[in-house]
Amino acid sequence: MNNFKNTNSNKRYYTLDYFYKTKFKSKVFKVSLNAGFSCPNIDGTVGFGGCIYCSAKGSGDYAGNVNDDLVKQFNDIKDKLDKKWPNSKYIGYFQAHTNTYAPIDILKEKYETILKLNNVVGLTVATRPDAISGECLDYLEELSKRTFLTIELGLQTIHEKTTKLINRCHTLECFDEMVKKLKKRKINVVVHIINGLPYETKDMMLETIKHLNTLNIDGIKIHMLHIIKNTKLAKIYEDNPFHVLTKDEYIDIVCDQIELLNPNIVVNRITGDAKLDDLIEPFWTIKKVSVINDIDKELEKRNTYQGFMLDINNKIKQIIIKRIRNNDIIINDKFDNINEYFSVKVNILNNKFDINKYQGKISLILINHDIDDNFLNIYLKLLNKKGTILILSNNIDKYLKYNINYYNINKQVLIEFNNKT
Repeated sequence: MNNFKNTNSNKRYYTLDYFYKTKFKSKVFKVSLNAGFSCPNIDGTVGFGGCIYCSAKGSGDYAGNVNDDLVKQFNDIKDKLDKKWPNSKYIGYFQAHTNTYAPIDILKEKYETILKLNNVVGLTVATRPDAISGECLDYLEELSKRTFLTIELGLQTIHEKTTKLINRCHTLECFDEMVKKLKKRKINVVVHIINGLPYETKDMMLETIKHLNTLNIDGIKIHMLHIIKNTKLAKIYEDNPFHVLTKDEYIDIVCDQIELLNPNIVVNRITGDAKLDDLIEPFWTIKKVSVINDIDKELEKRNTYQGFMLDINNKIKQIIIKRIRNNDIIINDKFDNINEYFSVKVNILNNKFDINKYQGKISLILINHDIDDNFLNIYLKLLNKKGTILILSNNIDKYLKYNINYYNINKQVLIEFNNKT
């Protein structure tokens, strides 16, 4: 039984497998292809050398052999999958380098070659936001009307300082504008981001997710930074080692990102793995299934899911369920619909009670407005050892002098006090 929507495996996020099975009523596989494209960030059009983390194969290390024609690349992979999953459907995935960076007649020849193959239901095209011409946009729009087309755009981060460091050679404004152009033409957009880029903090990585929520994207791929041999990043790391996320740090960040992510965005990927012979750091990424399973376990431990942190009521409910037990005493100070938050029976008092009688006996106090220091001190004296006060605030600054936890959720602030405040 599934307890969460947009999943067929009880995942706590919108899975790509569920999306495909819902749309195509079949198991669907993406077949990674290398069409021999280059990149405007390599040949000098916008930059030289490419992104500092990119391997010589341009993120196409698991794509087909560029020396083979596209049909052979496709069939070599498809034949293996057919043996295990007969009657499946396929999407041709143009993965290596920048797959819209060519004259339109070349793009048409390569794309249409794959679309003609049996059981191909769509194309996914990985590219850059600065490498889609107006003529290409027109063709992609036409293509999207007769097949399931997805454009994968590399973003990696919204932060300009990091963007310059990793040599992306395009701006956030350029990215945002291309997303809008694609969505105006009703073309599906999936965005790549990378966690663990040099010198980025957890908050910076979460800000990238928050920005993507403001755009009308359809899917996301979350990657961990891989330091690959013979890349500029490898040289930077060798000369001046920067912090590489541990497995636990990565899991914590991804779970926070999932909690913040619009629940209508399909999570295409939550980790990846590099080829072992090429990898310098981090080696824990090699066990991809283990990372995915541990992300699932952490979300279960938190009792959260995709989009959880977009509704402040979810956070309130989470704290209540974690802290409150049967027969605990709770004060409700003008907090509407309080009963819907409780999965246990509790004694709820209104504002008319004997302070002396209940001093040190209250487990939870819920307040939906700001209060002054005098009232706060009275409430704090009422708390028992595990007691908690939750305040929906419009002015967090007045509480920062206290030892508090607080949560900024969808333009609302929830402040959490305890008896040690």
